[in-house]
Amino acid sequence: MGDTLVLTAEHAIPADRYRYKYLIAIAVTLAAVLELIDTSIVNVAIPHMMGNLGATLDEISWVSTGYIIANVIVIPISGWLSAYFGRKRYFTGSILLFVVASFFCGAAHSLGLLVFWRVIQGIGGGALLSTAQTTLFESFPPEEVGIGQAMFGVGVMVGPTVGPTLGGWIVDNYDWPWIFYINVPLGILAAIMTVIYVNDAKHQERAETIDYQGILLLALCVGSLQWMLERGERYDWFESRFVTLLAVVSAVSFVLLLWRELTAKEPVINFRVLKSRQLAAGVSIAAVLGLALFGSIFVLPIFLQSLHGLTANQTGLVILPGAIASAVTMAFVGKNANRLDARATVTAGAVLFFISMWKLSRMTLVSGPEETFWPLIFRGVGLGLIFVPLTNASMAEIRTRELAQGTGMFNLTRQLGGSLGIAIMATLLTRFTTQSKQLLTEHVTTMDPTSLGRLDQITRAMMARGVSAASARQQALMILDRQIGAQASVLAFSKIYVLSGIILLCSLPLLFLFKTGKGRGAMGPVH
Repeated sequence: MGDTLVLTAEHAIPADRYRYKYLIAIAVTLAAVLELIDTSIVNVAIPHMMGNLGATLDEISWVSTGYIIANVIVIPISGWLSAYFGRKRYFTGSILLFVVASFFCGAAHSLGLLVFWRVIQGIGGGALLSTAQTTLFESFPPEEVGIGQAMFGVGVMVGPTVGPTLGGWIVDNYDWPWIFYINVPLGILAAIMTVIYVNDAKHQERAETIDYQGILLLALCVGSLQWMLERGERYDWFESRFVTLLAVVSAVSFVLLLWRELTAKEPVINFRVLKSRQLAAGVSIAAVLGLALFGSIFVLPIFLQSLHGLTANQTGLVILPGAIASAVTMAFVGKNANRLDARATVTAGAVLFFISMWKLSRMTLVSGPEETFWPLIFRGVGLGLIFVPLTNASMAEIRTRELAQGTGMFNLTRQLGGSLGIAIMATLLTRFTTQSKQLLTEHVTTMDPTSLGRLDQITRAMMARGVSAASARQQALMILDRQIGAQASVLAFSKIYVLSGIILLCSLPLLFLFKTGKGRGAMGPVH
């Protein structure tokens, strides 16, 4: 068996190179899941942190913002860093940095220290997504690449969904520091498995110089953009000079970054990989997928908790079947990746996603959580049909030595698309609710018999409880106003769901730019 050979792009490689492929997949996917969960897990603990650290909402939001900004700055240069330090050393070091920072986040007794260690945690976590994905491309034989990407895809899709639910359970049963302490044993396990099983990239090329200008421009560009997306809604977007300044800094630094990286001898980000029409189209679809997916993930828990009174744990149980459906679909798609055409599966997945969003848009105030079951199953299956084929087909033409840059670009655009989706949906949710309430209020007047009848009914019910006539009337008006507000929220959520589905459908014409719908494993050697 030791003499058996498997042909690759460059030359023959011993078959035992792939002996530990599943253990490698578990190690790198575990690390990536920890990074993704920590993007959202803190959200449910923010009220507890505010009380414990004596911080305002504006101040405590840096616990989330600092992590995400550090994260998105590191993601696109993780390929370059992996080559510079060596993949095994860089990935292991990033996990350990993430673990150490997690411990000190939990031990922090001041807001400044907590934000500082969250930034360090984000720097460590930024390496874990694209480096993990690149590692999986090289750790599985070409004909099984889809299986490795399916394992990674389950983590990518389930992580953001599980985060708030897990955080709610931990905060309810323990205390907020434990949302960080839980990373320590799991991170150490992932680091040990990485040291034992993960190899350095076969075609690793270390840069002789460090592109400091490129790194600085990247930090300015991506950092300003992410900061703008995080704070835009709070400051009323471009009505704020500060938000406008962030937008200008991001745009100018992007132009300078593009010029710098296209002219530098050893760029920190290799934009030239986007010469591949397939990758450029795939990266664009990934951005739209992130926008639609994260936007819908953001609004659904709000809908269930604010309008239906569910707890974080109950919301998690409602969402769980969809996550399982996604995992099962990815497993099937990954196993049959070489026989499937990404153009067909992505189209089918987008249609299912739209159907899911349309069904969710039909929910009302009297709809039960059980009515979300099939829509979320459809969403899970749809995402399962999209993620693995899209990733594999996007990388089909990329040379092995450029895989790290390609996956870095893919993950960055999906992450930024997700941030943009959350920012847009949060803004639209507020505006749609206001518009719907104004529209409903126009029809609820003293001249409308139905409105008067409803008001009298509530007034009589309050008086039957012993409330005076004057007080009963006043309380009835307040109750009617809340009911109008709740109905306005339902209408706003309905628009958001449909919009999310339409946005993803609008990205489908980009599939015409694909030369093939087959992934790397089915394309033969890529030099």
